[in-house]
Amino acid sequence: MKKQILYLSLGVALIGMTGCTKKLGDFASSYFNTNSTPLETVGQNVPATITGNIPAKFMQKNAKVTATPVLVYASGETQGTPVVIQGENVKANGQVVSYANGGTVQIPFNTQYNPEMAQSDLYLDFQVDQNGKLYGLPRVKVGYGIVATSTLATAETVYPAIVADSFQRIIQEKCNAEIMFLINQAIIRQNQIDAPDYVDFNARLKEANEAPNQEIVGINIHSTASPDGSYAFNEALAEKREVVTTKLIENQMKKDKIADFGEITASFTPEDWEGFQELVEKSNIQDKDLILAVLKMYKDPNQREEEIRNMASVFDELEKEIMPKLRYSKIQASINVIGKSDEELLAVFNSNPGSLSEDELLYVATLVDDNNGKMAVYQKVIEVYPNSYRGYNNLGMTQYVAGDYTTALSNFNKAKSINPSAKETAMNVGLIELINGNYGKANELIGSAAGVPEASDALGTYYLTMGEVAKANTAFGNSKTNNAALGKILAKDYSGAQSVLSQVANPDATTYYLAAVVGARTNNESAVLSNLKKAISLDNTMLQQAQSDLEFANYNLNGL
Repeated sequence: MKKQILYLSLGVALIGMTGCTKKLGDFASSYFNTNSTPLETVGQNVPATITGNIPAKFMQKNAKVTATPVLVYASGETQGTPVVIQGENVKANGQVVSYANGGTVQIPFNTQYNPEMAQSDLYLDFQVDQNGKLYGLPRVKVGYGIVATSTLATAETVYPAIVADSFQRIIQEKCNAEIMFLINQAIIRQNQIDAPDYVDFNARLKEANEAPNQEIVGINIHSTASPDGSYAFNEALAEKREVVTTKLIENQMKKDKIADFGEITASFTPEDWEGFQELVEKSNIQDKDLILAVLKMYKDPNQREEEIRNMASVFDELEKEIMPKLRYSKIQASINVIGKSDEELLAVFNSNPGSLSEDELLYVATLVDDNNGKMAVYQKVIEVYPNSYRGYNNLGMTQYVAGDYTTALSNFNKAKSINPSAKETAMNVGLIELINGNYGKANELIGSAAGVPEASDALGTYYLTMGEVAKANTAFGNSKTNNAALGKILAKDYSGAQSVLSQVANPDATTYYLAAVVGARTNNESAVLSNLKKAISLDNTMLQQAQSDLEFANYNLNGL
């Protein structure tokens, strides 16, 4: 009887030992689901979360499993970060799964995207360590394919910032003269007609009248009286001064045979209290603060004068230093100086570019349609004006558009050395940093270009590259570019994306490709096919891209 009990105990022990050393069974694909499926890029990366639901009675208590996500594609495979899953008796830092109840595990995956991954499958590889015994289990498929639409964001299509020229075809000049009057008089004295500023004024009008590229567009006269005396008297006096000054100018125009001088406009101010206050503020008159206080306290002109006259100690000084300067007629003529026409500027550029001003040369570039032509103009700008930061920046802009980023960067850096505070140049260097993957530097430089018109598209593209779609759409604002449309697609605002695409200034193959993506996401087959045809007609590499793009997996593209 004792022997039987002994044999029974040994049998139970052996059974227990066998349970402890039992190998782990194979994982099944059905244990796992991946978010998202198919995988989808965020910015330039492929992130995913694999969730495992391990059933009861599967995970051996003494088993430690290293699960490694592996993305497999035609030219190779990319491993993710391994994750440890362990039974409840294992002393490690992995995710614990109960033998009796099973459990849930999370396995993250992230890798930088490259186009070869478009057609791919995501697997899990398993290595088991069970009491020091190592063995592998068959890999299982947990995801497939990659929708890489976010990677269409590119700084290469962002238009660099240009520093605008300050060219003005018509520059309006002002020339001035002043006629001073004696107290209580409206008589123009000869010494005022002979005064240098009045003589120079008339000489300038005669010059403008004779110059073929200048025109007098108007003459304005404003007369006033000093605020000593009654308001009614000063009102009549100021008006008389306006009349005699207007007559003086009309006679002068006849004498100088100037027929085209626009319109003479005239006005008067009975008492120039504003001028009085300004002169007092600038003076060293005793008690000027008291005088200024009276001006603030009293608004009625007669009361103001009375209160100031009561200041006997300073009124004589006011009469001597301030009042005479307020008895005048000011005359101002507006003259338009008309610059060269577009045709004349182009002709001079082709014959003698060195004779053009920097702004004229920069403006000539805006008259040229093609990028190579603009490049030639900006090259001439830096030859004629070697310290023109605008010339170097804009030359770099044309080289950037041409895809010559190395030379463009050299010229941007030259512009920066001439004008370190130029926001346009900072933004442009930031774009090249973005292309080169120096994201921190790109953010710093593009962010410093606030206020530059092109900066919104640059900053929005940076955020798309970082996978921050909401920030990107805020930064884009009202930009009408491919990147701005892509931002709306990634935010699932398809009507907004279509609106932006329809307003892109110079639509290219990417514009139509994005329109096809909008069509696919809104189940519009005709929009998919028609826009892909346009894209392929502009860039035949788009056909192969579309055929491998899961955005179009539900469409027959054989007829393209």
